[in-house]
Amino acid sequence: MIDIQKERPEYEMPIDMVGIRGLKYPIRVLDRENKHQDTVAEIAMFVDLPKQCRGTHMSRFVEVLSKYCGEIAYKELKPILLEMRDVFEAQSAHLSMKFPYFIKKKAPVSKSEALMEYTALFEAYLRADKYDFELGAIVPVATLCPCSKEISERGAHNQRALVTIKVRYKEFIWLEELIEYAENAASAPVFSILKRQDEKHITEHAYDNPKFVEDIVREIAQKLSNDENITHFHIEAESAESIHNHNAFAMIETKLRSKE
Repeated sequence: MIDIQKERPEYEMPIDMVGIRGLKYPIRVLDRENKHQDTVAEIAMFVDLPKQCRGTHMSRFVEVLSKYCGEIAYKELKPILLEMRDVFEAQSAHLSMKFPYFIKKKAPVSKSEALMEYTALFEAYLRADKYDFELGAIVPVATLCPCSKEISERGAHNQRALVTIKVRYKEFIWLEELIEYAENAASAPVFSILKRQDEKHITEHAYDNPKFVEDIVREIAQKLSNDENITHFHIEAESAESIHNHNAFAMIETKLRSKE
């Protein structure tokens, strides 16, 4: 059959990234407590396209991914990128995954247990022969406004926020470690299940530990900067303000050191 993608385009110019996005696919990832867990990722896969090619073969991305079904974790992403590069005769390849990740979590006082959902992120890049991998987590937390506490006679406004941490590193780290960084820097963690005594404890803990989004990203950045294993980080905190018609946002990103 005629290969339309191989035709020369009307406007001959290279494209940085072509591929597929929004593909839902089952994967198996590493789990600190249970060795692994099965989940479903939303996946994006891209390669570069030379100027003389009109299009790429979208089905080949899924064909490559299917070879690794049930085996995907941190270390399996580089072979996928290498195969993408070979199959498409490309110079670069990019693979990203976003998926729910569950941790069994106990309430602070009652010790009631339930699964807590977080969002995990994998970002892998292959440019020429340089491979980079970025691990990330999006963590729900509670924040309590220091300004509101200072100026109010009764209480202070609090809200739920999302902390995003993405890192590059030298030696293996767990997703759970990133989640702990985020929860420890917030006014309080959040839980799937809380009894009344737990609610009292968390509410009072947050009141005693007021945090701006700026405080959160700075605290995490300081801790990551002191970790010799971390070579690069990107940190965001976004709070869905309870008394303002906007969100509060802060971000810090920096490259700390080489992987060598």
